[in-house]
Amino acid sequence: MKKATLLLLSFLWLALPAACQSTNEQNKQKEAEMQANMTPVEVPAENGYEKAYFASGCFWCVEAIYESVKGVKESISGYSGGHTENPTYESSNTGTTGHAEAVEVIYDPKVVSFETLVDVYFGSQNITQVNGQGPDRGSQYRSIIFYQNDAQKKIIDAKIAALEEDLGAGQVAAQVLPFQKFWVAEGYHQDYEKNNPGNPYIQNVSIPRLKRFQKKFPDILKEDAVH
Repeated sequence: MKKATLLLLSFLWLALPAACQSTNEQNKQKEAEMQANMTPVEVPAENGYEKAYFASGCFWCVEAIYESVKGVKESISGYSGGHTENPTYESSNTGTTGHAEAVEVIYDPKVVSFETLVDVYFGSQNITQVNGQGPDRGSQYRSIIFYQNDAQKKIIDAKIAALEEDLGAGQVAAQVLPFQKFWVAEGYHQDYEKNNPGNPYIQNVSIPRLKRFQKKFPDILKEDAVH
């Protein structure tokens, strides 16, 4: 009897992590479904400039990539895609806020289109990597592309469909979510790659990623975007 009880307890103990993992995946799926059913928030243009929002791994890398593109006035690091108010770097790194490191791209639509920004997005990352980019792993580094209206969503969906013709259905890892709110990150994160050129992460991850992007998209770079 004791032997049978021990065997049962052992089975339950081994099954517990799998059950927890299944529950976590179900919760994530429910959260994604809830977000997908939300009405997107459209950010009004200001002084002729529009805003777009992207998450693709470390925001230090993504900020530098977009700031090298002609027509982009500024790229701001922050957080988006989650369910908590006022996220911070510390809280988002726990993976419990639902937020991902993201950037707000302020751009002139007369110079660069939203469609081109989407091309930059997919062309500057590993589009099949789930929950991260390169060495940065976790839900806070997952890829999310945000849309503010139906026109933007059609552009995104068409781009993903074209990519998956070559890759196979379901291979593009990025979530496509209606934009809700962007939270600006702490001041020391802004222009981090530019202000901290000697940082080992910047030298070994950010700059190589930026150079790979610039090599692929030379025609859309600012004249002073030299690395």
